[in-house]
Amino acid sequence: MTSRTGRLGPASIVIESLGAEDVVRHRPQLVTLLKDAVDSGASVGFLPPLAEAEGEAYWQTVAGAVREGSCVLVVARDAGDGASGRGEIVGTAQLLLATRRNALHRAEVAKVIVHTKARRRGIGRALMLAVEERARRLGRTTLVLDTRQGDPSERLYTALGYHFAGAIPAYARSAGGALDPSAFYYRLLIEGGQP
Repeated sequence: MTSRTGRLGPASIVIESLGAEDVVRHRPQLVTLLKDAVDSGASVGFLPPLAEAEGEAYWQTVAGAVREGSCVLVVARDAGDGASGRGEIVGTAQLLLATRRNALHRAEVAKVIVHTKARRRGIGRALMLAVEERARRLGRTTLVLDTRQGDPSERLYTALGYHFAGAIPAYARSAGGALDPSAFYYRLLIEGGQP
């Protein structure tokens, strides 16, 4: 079940949520997108080179999480390829919904990925806005995320109102083998954005 999230992106981009069956159907495109991110050095939980089977297994897990309601997957796609009007997926973001009773107000933003050929077009920002809009509709008012400290993504997150909570050294292994620090951010989707 695909659902449009509205006009949150650049004119040539469509932002939409994918249901579990959509994830399965679009898995080849999603694997290609993940492989592009990992093989270009993005810190998204995998090391290059990303094997096709590893990418497929990951997206199968995401499909299961979407099906059970613990994950919202938002994608960005080119507005159309002519005949079908459905273009290639060029970006993703996930909203991982906390499921414990004391955390039903909280979610984690994860796997904000934009294909290298589509960067610098406002797609990451559009994906983040779509994820936040979905979080609000689901009553999720505390969002958290992490990213490799020093990556350009930090500028995006702070520009969107995320607050730096701290960094953990030696948190994630990079493609070159180094243990990089991760920066943790939060955003409160309530009046004023602060407690």
